[in-house]
Amino acid sequence: MIEKRPVTPPPRPDYFSALDPPESLATKADGPQGSLPLSDEILREWTSGDLFGLTQSVGMGFDPRRVLGDQYLIMSTQGGVRNPDGTPVALGYHTGHWEVGLLVRAAAEQIETHGGVPFAAFVSDPCDGRTQGTHGMFDSLPYRNDAAIVMRRLIRSLPQRKGVIGIATCDKGLPAMMMALAGTGHLANVLVPGGVTLPPTIGEDAGKVQTIGARYSRGEMSLEEASVAGCRACGTPGGGCQFLGTAATSQVIAEALGMTVPHAALAPSGQPIWTRLARDSATAAAAMHASGITLSDILTEAAFENAMRMHAAVGGSTNLLLHIAAIAAAAGIRRPNVDDFSRINQQVPRFVDCLPNGPVGHPTVQFFLAGGVPEVALHLRRAGLWNTDAKTVSGMTWDEILDAWETSPRREVCRERLRLADGVDPDDVIMSPTVARKAGLTSTVCFPKGNLCPEGSVIKATSIDPSVIDEDGVYRKRGRARVFTTERDAIRAVKGQTDSPIESGDVIVLIGRGPIGCGMEETYQITSALKYLSFGKEVALITDARFSGVSTGACIGHVGPEALADGPIGRVRDGDVIEIEINRSTLEGHVDLVETHDGVLPTEALATRSRHPHLQVDAAIPDDTRLWAALQQIGGGTWGGCVYDVDEILATLEAGKTARENTKR
Repeated sequence: MIEKRPVTPPPRPDYFSALDPPESLATKADGPQGSLPLSDEILREWTSGDLFGLTQSVGMGFDPRRVLGDQYLIMSTQGGVRNPDGTPVALGYHTGHWEVGLLVRAAAEQIETHGGVPFAAFVSDPCDGRTQGTHGMFDSLPYRNDAAIVMRRLIRSLPQRKGVIGIATCDKGLPAMMMALAGTGHLANVLVPGGVTLPPTIGEDAGKVQTIGARYSRGEMSLEEASVAGCRACGTPGGGCQFLGTAATSQVIAEALGMTVPHAALAPSGQPIWTRLARDSATAAAAMHASGITLSDILTEAAFENAMRMHAAVGGSTNLLLHIAAIAAAAGIRRPNVDDFSRINQQVPRFVDCLPNGPVGHPTVQFFLAGGVPEVALHLRRAGLWNTDAKTVSGMTWDEILDAWETSPRREVCRERLRLADGVDPDDVIMSPTVARKAGLTSTVCFPKGNLCPEGSVIKATSIDPSVIDEDGVYRKRGRARVFTTERDAIRAVKGQTDSPIESGDVIVLIGRGPIGCGMEETYQITSALKYLSFGKEVALITDARFSGVSTGACIGHVGPEALADGPIGRVRDGDVIEIEINRSTLEGHVDLVETHDGVLPTEALATRSRHPHLQVDAAIPDDTRLWAALQQIGGGTWGGCVYDVDEILATLEAGKTARENTKR
């Protein structure tokens, strides 16, 4: 047990003392000097709200002579309060929103140089790493929709804005920002990715360090080693984690969609090259407005095709299957489905070696220095796998960007810096597809089906440990099921803290963790433990939950239907035998119950068995998450991006209302 330290309450403040000095209690003030630059037309035609907005602006100290400039909203996910020297006054939830206020400042200063009027709004975001294994994870995916709604409301609540510079970094705040910008696509909107934190000079990356509890519990690291590793993982105070998880993948996808200026994703937080991105983005937004270009002109079906190709090429997080579909829905574009992702992944090989994928696993800043998104797009263009005439917020098409990038000083300097600073060849991070194939890199995601997942499932096939892959490129697994209905019980068994711990060869079946059960939590504390425990590569995981973008191994998620929607996965019992087969070349696979512990035929067991006796909606699920689960299910559920399809929801409510009225007659 953790020993509780005694807490001495602070002395009670004197709530009723007189003010010192009394004259500090002011009763009136002079107000702003000068006058508003109003005209007869403005006074006759503008709404009272637009006029009062000018009063509010000068009331905050803005120069009244400049108040009629074009308004641009800088929307960010900033969290925490920093002193001028960067030290904390009040902590943020994570490094990903800790420094983005510096980007807000840079963008605002640039807007002013163009004669514009900058506004700033903040919609902070949670940390998926901080909530792993806690009830806070029940709010993680639902938060994305809520934040996007709030952001859109704030955008619409500044009626005179010409465009939005959206600044965001991490797992849910960044997809929410992309949804909000896409949903207000009639404006000159530009996204600024918040960049990445640097890896420590000595120590573990932020993905591996999340496994210190499991490794210590299994006796695979000492208390001192765990303590030091846990302290050092974040090399710098700002930016997303150093691996190509959901945060970094979202940044990459934003650039592939054309929502950012060139070479924006994964810049090192706090560095001059990072701050410049905010200034360039503010200029890009002003240029878009002046040219009559809007984000809707950028977010086309060709752009989303590019995004899926980029996802496959870099080995991105499986969470982007949810987010890309949600961004498309917000933009009014057809949502990509499983067939689209499957087709793309069969066409596009992975040729980026970046954490958490191998063979080496370079940190994200090295991916950025190797050329980042433009370098990957260059390879894809050479292979005829890039929509080069797609437009971007820079005012350039991808063809124009790549022509300029290939011979640019920026490309040369970044790649040479990687060689000199880290001794890394850029072509070992971003390979040619031919070299990558020879190195054993395979396509990114596969969508197995089978009698346990008739609606499908997802596995990041590229992240299965190569040593458990057969010579023909197929992962084959046959093992006994170990069924759990809570992540807490599963991780205790992985740590060896139960009478029946997880052993090499087991297949963990974690059920009741989909949208209905708990809001579709991530299960990274399990998948990360399996990666870094010595026997973990011999264990598979099947679940109706989802995975962190940094997850690796034979981990199959998004199982549909989920257990609480009467999915067959809810009828598995301890001791049943499960067979998994994943062909990393053809991206075909299956997940099947092949034997039962009691000798009943699998088909009969799945047809006649009752649900697992411990399967139930988690008692701690918040009501607002339950509402989110119901609404997103009407909108297409997990495979539709977990979004709200308003027309479908209204039609369902109307049908339900009619049915209830009929029953009363």
